[in-house]
Amino acid sequence: MLRVAVVGSGPSGVYTAQALLNQSLVPEVRVHVLDRLPTPYGLVRYGVAPDHEKIKSLQNSLRAVLEDERVTFVGHVQIGGADGVPPARLAELYHAVVYCVGAAADRPLAVPGEELPGSCSATRFVSWYSAHPDSAPDDFALRARSAVVIGVGNVAVDVARILARGADELRATDVPRAALGALAGSRVREVHIVGRRGPSQARFTTKELRELGALPGARILVDPAELARDPAYAAPDGLPLPAVVRRNLEVLRGWAVRGEPAPSGAVYDRSGAAHGASGVPYGPSEAVYGASGAAHGGSGAVSDGGRRIRLRFFLRPVELLERGGRVAGVRFARTVPDGAGGVQDTGTYEDIEAQLVLRAVGYRGVELPGLPFDPVRGTVPHAAGRVLRDGVPSPGEYVAGWIKRGPTGVIGSNRSCAKETVASLIEDAPLLARRPAADDPLAVLRAWGQRPVEWDGWLSIERAEEALGRSLGRGPVKIPDWPGLLAAARGEER
Repeated sequence: MLRVAVVGSGPSGVYTAQALLNQSLVPEVRVHVLDRLPTPYGLVRYGVAPDHEKIKSLQNSLRAVLEDERVTFVGHVQIGGADGVPPARLAELYHAVVYCVGAAADRPLAVPGEELPGSCSATRFVSWYSAHPDSAPDDFALRARSAVVIGVGNVAVDVARILARGADELRATDVPRAALGALAGSRVREVHIVGRRGPSQARFTTKELRELGALPGARILVDPAELARDPAYAAPDGLPLPAVVRRNLEVLRGWAVRGEPAPSGAVYDRSGAAHGASGVPYGPSEAVYGASGAAHGGSGAVSDGGRRIRLRFFLRPVELLERGGRVAGVRFARTVPDGAGGVQDTGTYEDIEAQLVLRAVGYRGVELPGLPFDPVRGTVPHAAGRVLRDGVPSPGEYVAGWIKRGPTGVIGSNRSCAKETVASLIEDAPLLARRPAADDPLAVLRAWGQRPVEWDGWLSIERAEEALGRSLGRGPVKIPDWPGLLAAARGEER
């Protein structure tokens, strides 16, 4: 019998377990899927937006794998770190270990003011409304009138949509009650989604983009002049473009023809002089423009009570502006295409007011102590999934998912990635089977101070979340904190 540990219960980890079950060369395989959290599904539970029910339903197919009799879910087990099991010791318990730990960190903007209160990663915001137990309580949406989301990928679109969506529409989802209450009291009326390059280079999918236009009570604004800067935007129909790019441009073109929005803030020339839409100089925090172009002063309030989502392009963040010890806006450098697929600055700048700035410019892998790590790529060095130590494959150690290839692709991309890694593992199986392995790894983990939550504990958490939802007149509502999750796993009431 081949005993394999898979570290991580998100899509890449579960697809790895599934590939191990589906292969036929090694007839007897037993898989332990380990996770730091007491809950399975990784980013499907804690990263997919709560109003994306179809994608969240992927949990059903992941569940089928974890309920297979050859698979054991082992939650609440820390691998690495001061309180965790070192990879070297974990390797003593199994014939092979596959690390599917994802990319837990976000990429910084690396601009002045990024650490100001009111500025944070979109990852942290997603964790807050997804009830991740590591997320500290916050009141993001209560204070801000205007929000800037930096990045033009699906995560950026997700967080903008949640900010612009009414709380009543989210009541039917599993959003935790504290976040739902904060969103219900939100003062956000302007949401800017800003990218440094053009619309043809944006990373969002057309489905995500169209969902913005379907939000009740929200108006989408796109500046035709910014679209026109993109050479692909005016390209003839016969010019070959990826299908998703062509579809995205069609959606943006449709929004742009509804009316040209006015500039959203101060525009600066090379001398540093500020000019509003009328050319009248003013300071960077003194005026904000609504969709009509009328200045509303520092409040940023809009008159119709609805929300506006502005998609902005060819703006590169260079500084976060401060007022009263908090973020008050973002200064952007205007860019243009450089003819080589990138952009270059024009020497002009624009300020956009914002009391909330969310950066959504990508994820990054985090080093797991005890495993080799490439700090430049943010991945574990590997050859077809085999972990490389000093350039040589390390027997019994493998990687799959984002920690293997970087944060690229969609959820389904993890399936082929997992299959490649499992193919390497199965090829190595004759040698791996000669390695010692524990008869009862869970007993050893407990002896080492871990307190595993197995599948029955997860089912108990599910029941507790259903009960919490019933008490609030809703469907299942996530438990957002560690004590609550662990108490629920033990069947305790709080």
